Amino acid sequence: MNKKEIQKKRMMTYFIDAADEILLEEGIKGITIRKVADKAGYNSATIYNYFENLDHLLLFTAMRHIKDYTSALPKYLKNANNALEEFLAIWQCFCDYSFKEPEIYYAIFFANLNNDLKDYIVQYYRLFPEELGSQPKNVLNMLFKHDIYERGMAIVNKCVDEGFIKKEDAEVLNEMATLIYEGILLRVIKGKIGYDEAVKKTMKYVELTINSLLITN
Repeated sequence: MNKKEIQKKRMMTYFIDAADEILLEEGIKGITIRKVADKAGYNSATIYNYFENLDHLLLFTAMRHIKDYTSALPKYLKNANNALEEFLAIWQCFCDYSFKEPEIYYAIFFANLNNDLKDYIVQYYRLFPEELGSQPKNVLNMLFKHDIYERGMAIVNKCVDEGFIKKEDAEVLNEMATLIYEGILLRVIKGKIGYDEAVKKTMKYVELTINSLLITN
């Protein structure tokens, strides 16, 4: 990083820190540009020198909260011997961490974001590469995708390549796993299901789905 990039990262971190404090106090819906500016000790106009809009700032703030998930991935994948085991290990890790902070994960992966915001995840990891940890290439490709459907396909396609499922079933598996997860995530947010049950049910239904699509001969 050159001096200009270091300064940019420092300033963005000030605002992310301020937004994160508000998130912990009031929830993600409590974050506004004015509140962040006041807490950071700058005026609102300064924030727009570093973030295009509130959604940009919200995404960067939420991304900080998935650091534990990305850091844990290598441990979950350590004993995975093939793409199928990787698929299940990644889902297990994702469930274990996302159901602890459901609103944040929903904001990252299911909010109605415009197309430009899909590029922000790449920008975030360029500024904070240390948050990626040490990941296999296929997992890195997955982490750089903002869309949860595209993230899922990154590992599902490997299951196809290794002969576990048919190519024509890849999108079916990915969509069903994503729909299962989204539905249970919403139930957690609404307080209709607890953490342990959410993890258990999601993994049960994802495993049932992939087992029904496995190539058996």
